Amino acid sequence: MKAVDRSPPVTIRGISKRYGATTVLHGIDLDVKSGEFVTLLGPSGSGKTTILMILAGFVRPNAGSIKVGDEEIVAMPPHKRNVGMVFQNYALFPHMDVFQNVAFPLRQRSIGAAEIASRVREALGLVQLGDYAERRVDQLSGGQRQRVALARAIVFEPRILLMDEPLSALDKKLRERMQIEIRHLHERLGMTTIYVTHDQREAITMSDRVAVMNAGCIAQLDTPKDLYARPRSRFVAEFIGESSFLPVEASGTGVIFGGQPLRLGPATRPAPGRQWLVVRPEKLSILNGHADPALNQFQGQVKEVVYQGESFICYVALADGSEISVRNYSRGDALARLPEVGQAIRLGLSPDDVVLVPEDSAA
Repeated sequence: MKAVDRSPPVTIRGISKRYGATTVLHGIDLDVKSGEFVTLLGPSGSGKTTILMILAGFVRPNAGSIKVGDEEIVAMPPHKRNVGMVFQNYALFPHMDVFQNVAFPLRQRSIGAAEIASRVREALGLVQLGDYAERRVDQLSGGQRQRVALARAIVFEPRILLMDEPLSALDKKLRERMQIEIRHLHERLGMTTIYVTHDQREAITMSDRVAVMNAGCIAQLDTPKDLYARPRSRFVAEFIGESSFLPVEASGTGVIFGGQPLRLGPATRPAPGRQWLVVRPEKLSILNGHADPALNQFQGQVKEVVYQGESFICYVALADGSEISVRNYSRGDALARLPEVGQAIRLGLSPDDVVLVPEDSAA
């Protein structure tokens, strides 16, 4: 299967959805570029799957517009949208073998037998199942069934590809391998793809951009790197990676925590008022008693040390009652120098790693 010549962009404007008195989507606006891989990420009930079902045509919104390229599709029936869909449970036909499952959308489109055979063979090759055409679905592993569902979704060369948590039933090792395989397949085909997951690591691994959703709204749409390094709200900072939060006060003269000014990087421009300092565990360093005037420093007491194989994490109580955590990696003599519970500890944070979010962004 050749790369898509021009997989169209998707433009969503003002999409709202209500079920009775409950609003599950609040006027969603989203632009997905041609050939882009965008993930909708969020907790259960945030509205991400509802957006995907509206895009597929299985749910009608109460208001709004959806365009694929220049074509308005919001009122178009599902079978006319030319959209590929991979479901969470794969939705394979158990009475058909692998070939018949992948061929099904082609037969629905009245494609000739010779072309069907050629396309199915190519699609199965892309997902590394070239020798499985005659296998029954019940003879396949979970990862193989996921590949069959993916082959069926792309075999008719849809305009866009939608994927609803397709890896959720797989074990951790297989899931991580499939993330890379799907990413490589996307790079080869260049197909505009919208993916849904609640797994933040999966979203960061696979996506060009990620839309973090909360309570029927997009909290932030950004690249994985910027979502992690520069979250715009406490919700996003909590959902993407591990974080501790320290209350600070910002003014025209600087940012204060615990009566002491913080050193800020050149990119940090805090608004006046109460803020949260976002502290990532791996951004902190254990100073082992010596002071470093270039770093922001925090003194506290070790409350717990947890060994996690490749790393260990220390939970530290600060003098004001706040708690933060620091992660160090298990290399060299790091394990021999593990801090002990009850020990006084000094931690350092680079000014370039200072990230502030507004106090009212906790929800």
